[in-house]
Amino acid sequence: MTKKIQSDEDIKRKAVKLVVSHMKKKLEELNEEGHILDTWVVEMEELLKEDTFDLHVYHEMRRRLNDAIDCIYDINLRYKLRDSWNSMGKALDKKAKKY
Repeated sequence: MTKKIQSDEDIKRKAVKLVVSHMKKKLEELNEEGHILDTWVVEMEELLKEDTFDLHVYHEMRRRLNDAIDCIYDINLRYKLRDSWNSMGKALDKKAKKY
């Protein structure tokens, strides 16, 4: 059995997918303010389905997430989502293991 060697792009896409999954759970806790991020989540999920991985597009999506977070009035929720924003930055910095 051979292992598939993962590229940096595969690792980053997988990590971003995990961050988006956690964000969706946080957004389920929201009442009315969650709709601000609904369109961002839908666009990010569509981006993750694509075969190509353009890091610049993912950085642009991270900037747009920051703008959306700034529109949320609930401070506690804003801090929770800011943690997700930081996690997304870490996900985009991940590198594949060298064997």
